[in-house]
Amino acid sequence: MKSSQNKVTKLAAAITLLVKDNCHLSIGGFTINRNPMAAVYEIIRQKKRGLHLYAHSNGQGVDELVGAGCVTRLEIAYAGSGRFAPTCVRFRRAVEKGELKVEDYSNYQMTLRFMAGAMGLPFLPTRSGLGTDIIKHWGFDKALRKSDETLPDQKLTTIDNPFGDWCNSPKLVLVPAINPEVTIIHVQQADRRGNARIQGLTFADVEQAKAARHLIITCEELVEEDFLKQEPDRNQIPFIHVDAVVPIVWGAYPTACYKHYDYDPRYLNNYRLAAENEDKYQAYLIKKIMKTANHQEFIALNDDEHLKSLIADPETGYATGLKRN
Repeated sequence: MKSSQNKVTKLAAAITLLVKDNCHLSIGGFTINRNPMAAVYEIIRQKKRGLHLYAHSNGQGVDELVGAGCVTRLEIAYAGSGRFAPTCVRFRRAVEKGELKVEDYSNYQMTLRFMAGAMGLPFLPTRSGLGTDIIKHWGFDKALRKSDETLPDQKLTTIDNPFGDWCNSPKLVLVPAINPEVTIIHVQQADRRGNARIQGLTFADVEQAKAARHLIITCEELVEEDFLKQEPDRNQIPFIHVDAVVPIVWGAYPTACYKHYDYDPRYLNNYRLAAENEDKYQAYLIKKIMKTANHQEFIALNDDEHLKSLIADPETGYATGLKRN
């Protein structure tokens, strides 16, 4: 059990301490929503390498980590940034060039895998995947699995329902648990001990957080513990899972953080154009990430008026006047 002490720290220190080369890392968020981008950029600045990355259905965070050369293996359901990149650009190139090994599962299967890890179970059963090639095609072959004790012996397996045809399910798929060494998620509010509240859709973040050996939470607002106690039913993550709390405004930018700001269409469009050209992409990495010392400097590359256009309307939770094209 994690202690109840003050866990507030700087992002660079948290990444240095917990995210090691070759570690198994999970990041939260969904496509272009609430990705822990400040942490992603810090991982790139620190030139972490050989990461085994897990994500549910992630876009910008996955693509930037892959593009920067941080990731060797990836387990995911979908890698895309909506209409900006229906398939992530650097992700696709890395796969086509043989630089990235990918194991794919359905969205539901990935959720169940994180849930199994959170529950302390080796696997969970489902019908998801029956009749599909997800069962037939493996990204990690048996030789790799045999040589690496951090991988399960099989991608998944099918069994006869031990209760016969109960619930019209003669066959079941067993998906292996995921227990990352580190998970990083971005939330709207957290206190100094690590109790955290996600506003809006949680995606698979709660399961990812509870499945991990270590958890870094970045948050838009650092609030007092008494504030979270006022409506405790709205808190999803208790302090017992958390190692580090990093207050960082705009911590999900350029992806959206519900109730705080929307995704940035200009940035995501420009990123895609850069990602499609090797010279432009390398220039992007240097200018946007490597030459900025931290996320505050990265955010400061934007003009104030542009950032104001992304601020969420308090009633809807989105930037209602945003030009999304």
